[in-house]
Amino acid sequence: YDTKRAAMAISNVFSMFEQSQIQEFKEAFGCIDQDRDGVIKKQEMKETYAQLGKLNVKDEELEEMLNEGKGPINFTVFLTLFGEKLNGTDPEDTILAAFKLFDPNGTGFVNKDEFKRLLMNQADKFTAEEVDQAFALAPIDPSGNIDYKSLCYIITHGDEKEES
Repeated sequence: YDTKRAAMAISNVFSMFEQSQIQEFKEAFGCIDQDRDGVIKKQEMKETYAQLGKLNVKDEELEEMLNEGKGPINFTVFLTLFGEKLNGTDPEDTILAAFKLFDPNGTGFVNKDEFKRLLMNQADKFTAEEVDQAFALAPIDPSGNIDYKSLCYIITHGDEKEES
């Protein structure tokens, strides 16, 4: 029974990724597993960090990472750990958290004009056309406020308005 459950968990982890992603993880695993024995050990992790320029990784940090695998870190365990890390982030929550930064009073709305100004003047500056494209799907009320919770739903689930 336990081996059957373990086999199901393994097939689930492989179904979480595209074939090309699995290949990239295999290459990364191969870079870390320097003695090619199929298992990542603490010394190999330490050397990998050193190659990436991080020389002062504490043994406790490495042991903590290795202990997440609850046993030897073979490729399947490696993939599972990445799957848990990557799939633990819900895109909708992430986007909502970003919008909440622009909504200090927690109203659920951001002002369209203020947001447009921010998008055009901060970080990856948007053009007016890009902002208009982004706002085309946005639920905007008559006073010019964007309902960002609805917008997050549209971004993550698609616009499901009925075509009539």
